[in-house]
Amino acid sequence: MPKTLRTPRQQRLQELLAEVRKARKLTQSDVAARLDRPQSFVAKYEGGERRLDVIEFVEVAEALETDPCALLASLLTGGSLPTSTLGRRSGRTRT
Repeated sequence: MPKTLRTPRQQRLQELLAEVRKARKLTQSDVAARLDRPQSFVAKYEGGERRLDVIEFVEVAEALETDPCALLASLLTGGSLPTSTLGRRSGRTRT
């Protein structure tokens, strides 16, 4: 399976992450600060210039205060995120 930035699932993941960020009223800079990364890191994964590995994905979900499992479920089913997912925190803390 070739790695690509242009698959429908990759593009949907980018959309989901941006959707959650915006629903939380966070800027890319806000998320980047939570991740201790530059703003360009967030811009690149949201814009499709960069893929996230699984650990980075979990860290981004935690920075967005959302459940990474709910994001993946939405990605796999092709559905939208449940409102409850956007309105609640994952309950996890960063270490």
